Amino acid sequence: MATTINLKLLGMKKFLLIFLIGTTILGCKKNNLPDPGSTKTEKMANEWWVTLKQGGADLIGTHVKIATYNTSANNDSIWVDDLENTWQFKVKAKVNLDSLSFSTSQFQNEYYNITVNLMNGKIFPGQGKSKSGNVTDSIYMQAEFSDDPGTIYVISGHARTRFAEDDY
Repeated sequence: MATTINLKLLGMKKFLLIFLIGTTILGCKKNNLPDPGSTKTEKMANEWWVTLKQGGADLIGTHVKIATYNTSANNDSIWVDDLENTWQFKVKAKVNLDSLSFSTSQFQNEYYNITVNLMNGKIFPGQGKSKSGNVTDSIYMQAEFSDDPGTIYVISGHARTRFAEDDY
């Protein structure tokens, strides 16, 4: 009688062990959710730490954060948004995805009523250094604002790494 009970318990333990292993394996199976993919301009989308200069003089005195990101059309343009940290501008710029360049001419600013020209905008993969020395992408552009016509400003810097030691 005791032998029969021990064999039944041993059989139940094996069953439970197999059941737990099976459910664990099935639980690790990838779900069947669709892949959301990426945007066409993802290589150009980032947050950046930049300076604003005019005639070689630093106008802000430190790095400030700006952002580049895809438009809702997700085609041949990006938003260039200074997050109101330099001249308070947010404009759409046409991109060349092969050269990672961008520009816009007389585009209406989204923050206040001026137009903006962005010239010679370019992203340089792996050519920047963060505050702590990490290799990252860099960005460069020249900007002209209709409320200061004829003055060309240089906005340049490096990609934000999201490491605390690299934030300004």
